[in-house]
Amino acid sequence: MSNAEARNIQSFAAGADVDETVWDVLVVGGGPAGLAAAIAARDAGAGRVLIVEREVELGGVLNQCIHNGFGLRRFNEELTGPEYAGRFIDELSKRPIAVALEATCLEVAREAENADAPLVARVVSPTLGFRLIRAKSIILSTGCRERTRGAIGTPGDRPSGVFTAGAAQRFVNREGKMIGKRVVILGSGDIGLIMARRLTLEGAKVLAVVELMPYSNGLTRNVVQCLKDFDIPLYLSHTVTKIVGKARLEKIVVARVDEQRRPIPGAEIEFECDALLLSVGLIPENEVARTAGVELDPKTRGPVVTESRETSIPGVFSCGNALHVHDLVDFVSEEAEEAGKAAAARALGKTSASKVVMIRNGSRVNYVVPQKVDLGTAPDQIPFFLRVSDVFHNKRLVVRAGDGGDVLKEIKRSRAVPAEMERVVLDRSALENVDEIEISLED
Repeated sequence: MSNAEARNIQSFAAGADVDETVWDVLVVGGGPAGLAAAIAARDAGAGRVLIVEREVELGGVLNQCIHNGFGLRRFNEELTGPEYAGRFIDELSKRPIAVALEATCLEVAREAENADAPLVARVVSPTLGFRLIRAKSIILSTGCRERTRGAIGTPGDRPSGVFTAGAAQRFVNREGKMIGKRVVILGSGDIGLIMARRLTLEGAKVLAVVELMPYSNGLTRNVVQCLKDFDIPLYLSHTVTKIVGKARLEKIVVARVDEQRRPIPGAEIEFECDALLLSVGLIPENEVARTAGVELDPKTRGPVVTESRETSIPGVFSCGNALHVHDLVDFVSEEAEEAGKAAAARALGKTSASKVVMIRNGSRVNYVVPQKVDLGTAPDQIPFFLRVSDVFHNKRLVVRAGDGGDVLKEIKRSRAVPAEMERVVLDRSALENVDEIEISLED
C-alpha cells in the first residue's frame, strides 16, 4: 500500500460519525474501472468520493497480469498490468479521494422509497467493522468472475490439479508457485493463452490448448504471441470429455466435436498431464447489482445501462467488466470515466431525463452496450460497444432506425470475430428523430 493510500484509509476510518456522512460518489471496486471512475467523478466536481475495495491493495486483477501489452491505446506504450494500474493510483493519490481497503460491499439499496433518498451500501471490513455507507451515486465496478468446471459440467474424477486460468495466474505470478509440469488448457480465452506462454517460460510443458468452438476466443495477437511463437498446438472444435486421477490429475481425454458441439465417438485423444487450466469464459460480477434489483441483460449478464452507464435504478451506475467483459483495459478506463462523470452529475443534481432511444441487437450481433440512450444526458458523440456472434469476413456494420429502417451509419469490416469487441460511434443528432435503433452485421 502506498503512503497516499494509507492516509486515505486512515482518514476514512477515523472520520467522526462516518456512517452519517452522505458521500457524493461511492465506487465499489478498486480495479482499473473503479480507479478511472473515481478520478473522473472527483474531476467532474464530486466533493466526497470513496472507493471500497475488498483486496488489501488497489489495482484489481491487473496486479497479477505481469505481462505487457496494456496501455497501447491510452498511453501509446506497452505497460504491464501493475504499471497500468500504477498510473491511475498515482493520479488518485493527487486527489482527496478516500479509500477503504479490505472492505466488501454486500448489498446496495435505497434508504427510503423516495427516489431522492440516498443510496445505502452495506459494507463489512475487519478494520471498519459493519458499516452502512450512504451515497448520492454508486458506481459498481466489481469486475468479472471465471466460469468453473461445475459451470461447464466436465465429467470424470475430481482430483487436485484442475484450476481456472485466473487462479493459476495468481499462483504463478503473485505467489511464485508452479501449478504443474505437464499442462493442458481448456478454452482459448485471453487469460488461458497468456498462461500457456507464462507456464512455458517457467519450464512447464504445455501439451495443448483445446477449444470447443471452431475459432479462438482470444485476441489474434495472443494466439500468435502465446501459442504459435512457442509451438503450442491449438485444437479447435475439441473439448475435454473425461478427467482421470485420484489424489492428483493423471490424464484427460479430449474429443473432437461436431457442428452441434457434441463429442464424436472414436475421435478421442489422451493427454497424460498433472494440471488442467480452464479458460472457458468470464461473467460480470453481478451479485450486488442483482440483489439490488438492477435489470440485467441476459446476453452480457451485466446491467442494462444508458449511454452514461446508469442502470435501471437511478443513481446506480456500472462500468468495466462488471458491465460487460472487455478485451482491452483501455476501453475499461474510457467507459469508467464516462460513468464517473455521470455519477458526479447525478450527485450534484445536474441531470435531466429526456427522450430515451432503445438499442436493439440486430442480425449477427450478440449484444450491444449501452442498451439505451437518454438524449437528456447524451454527449454529442456516443460510442457503442458490441460483439458479433461468429467469425465473419467482408461484412458491413449497419446502424438502422428501427427494424429495417433508414441507414444511419455503416462501416465496412473485412473481418469480425466474437473475441474482439467492435466499436461504433454515432452522432447524437442522428438519434433525435428515432425511437429505437438496430445495429447488425450485414452482407
